[in-house]
Amino acid sequence: MIKELSLQLLPSQASSNADILMSISQALRLKKSQQIQYKILKKSIDGRGKTTHIILQVEAHIDEAVFTEKEIEFKAENVSLCEELHIIGAGPAGLFCALQCIELGIKPVLFERGKNVRDRRRDLAILNKDGILNEESNYCFGEGGAGTYSDGKLYTRSNKRGNVQRVLELFTYFGAEEDIMFDAHPHIGTNKLPQIIEAIREKILACGGEIHFNSKLTDIKYTGDTISAIVINETQHVAVKNVVLATGHSASDIYELFYQKNIKIESKPYALGVRIEHPQHIIDSLQYHCDMRDPYLPPASYSLVEQVNGRGVFSFCMCPGGIIAPASTQANTLVVNGWSPSKRNNPFANSGMVVSVDEKDFKNKSPLGGLYFQREVEQKAFEVGGGKYVAPAQRMTDFVRNKVSASLPVCSYLPGVNSALLSDVLPKIVYQSLSNALVTFGKKMSAETRKTSSGYYTEEAIIVATESRTSSPVRIPRDKETFQHIQLKNLYPCAEGAGYAGGIVSAAMDGMKIVNAIVSR
Repeated sequence: MIKELSLQLLPSQASSNADILMSISQALRLKKSQQIQYKILKKSIDGRGKTTHIILQVEAHIDEAVFTEKEIEFKAENVSLCEELHIIGAGPAGLFCALQCIELGIKPVLFERGKNVRDRRRDLAILNKDGILNEESNYCFGEGGAGTYSDGKLYTRSNKRGNVQRVLELFTYFGAEEDIMFDAHPHIGTNKLPQIIEAIREKILACGGEIHFNSKLTDIKYTGDTISAIVINETQHVAVKNVVLATGHSASDIYELFYQKNIKIESKPYALGVRIEHPQHIIDSLQYHCDMRDPYLPPASYSLVEQVNGRGVFSFCMCPGGIIAPASTQANTLVVNGWSPSKRNNPFANSGMVVSVDEKDFKNKSPLGGLYFQREVEQKAFEVGGGKYVAPAQRMTDFVRNKVSASLPVCSYLPGVNSALLSDVLPKIVYQSLSNALVTFGKKMSAETRKTSSGYYTEEAIIVATESRTSSPVRIPRDKETFQHIQLKNLYPCAEGAGYAGGIVSAAMDGMKIVNAIVSR
């Protein structure tokens, strides 16, 4: 007999095999003599009541033969002599595009502007310690893309747009923990992702694919509706049949190149704002309704959204037990992001808190209007911070009062923070929307309603500018069915950099779907 059922357990019970077996037996009213085996299908946390529970969806096998998990398969074809597909960018979209190529008998040839994972780590250390930015090797550019060193959250709502399960299977195949297969909010962690990315690279190379690092797309040669060649590092001309463009949301030079070459692009809405960091224990107490987090519970996260004067204000990329990191890709601009290690055991919780902006906010009405709007904010943040990627910051309460903070809380941002008015950095409409929303969020997550010592709106929280890379400010338009660019038929705009994905999983799915579309044609 095989039954699927839902179990509501205390955190300690959900961590105990014996307690799970007992709960299954009681739920199904089984006899003591009956044998139980089970598989967890989904795991989530329910913190809505006074007591926090773990919800397990399980598949229980009663008096069945011993079952084993189906082994994850990857069809590792040798594609060294097969037709080539040229892929620009070795982030999740580019890498999963390459894996799909191999399984379908195509040779992937990847060009990545940045360095490999190991060499890239050195540039991040120099940025954090000395405030020196390598514009081609940083938190956004390099093997694995922005996700490699910025957390590795695998949560997506894009089930209808691709095979989420296959993406999670492949991450597990290449070394991720199996719990990402059933966790409601799967997370790998910045400390583990580099090894997984290296394993993917080695598989691509072993199957006859190519990956070229320090290889930046600098030009496209086309006639009519067809690209004939791409130019790498200004001198290397590469003849192409089809090109997948998976350059990520921070490759502003690609948008500028397309604009100069009269290749169709469009301005699009996005969101920008700040990073907010609390002591993790405050978020734990608010979300779990307790003074001290149960050791069987993970560090708590939150998700907040509010409409302020017709604009969405929402939390973005929340990182419990995390760190704020410098995510700039251009000199004299300041961008921050957040990440967590696999154990999420740092003492702080940070999240982006951003405001939606669109074409009516952009002074420049060209397709690059949103990009210029974004860049202006990032340049102001760098200037107000004082240089060397020191970030301007305020206590949350001082931010709302528009008052320079006399002192700042300890912050995880390694280049350092400088007390300043963030109203001098952010566009007026963004600053005002954030200020109003923070007061509202404070009421939703107050110490009084959650019966805790401190609420969300607190002087213990620090706000750091600026979080501006939530998504691309430009869309590279493509056909909905074929994924071809609407102007160049052998160009396939892909994932976040083209405006069609939002995160590791959705980007990976987009890369895989494009290969399927090319093969089907």
